[in-house]
Amino acid sequence: MNIQNVLRTLSTDKGDRKACPIMTGVIDYFPLAMAEVARISKVGNDQHNPGQPLTWARGKSNDHPDCIVRHLIERGTVDTDGQRHSAKAAWRALALLQEELEAEAGWSPEA
Repeated sequence: MNIQNVLRTLSTDKGDRKACPIMTGVIDYFPLAMAEVARISKVGNDQHNPGQPLTWARGKSNDHPDCIVRHLIERGTVDTDGQRHSAKAAWRALALLQEELEAEAGWSPEA
């Protein structure tokens, strides 16, 4: 099962879908932040998978909690690669949450 199949596990129940306003409850609230996190994904991909399509190289760095805290300590500043620490912390927090939700659903990227 690939990540696209995991995304398809979002509820098909109309009430559940209405209770999860992804666009109006996240993207519309934080458009600049979401764009910055998307940009960080691209920068990370170019670093870890040069010349490859955008792919989350999960096995290359999975110490999300430690990285989140390290980037939060330096929040408001720019890392040595020119990227915002806060954006890196946000990306890591999303990665951590995604992995927790996948594990709860019984999904593993190795499966």
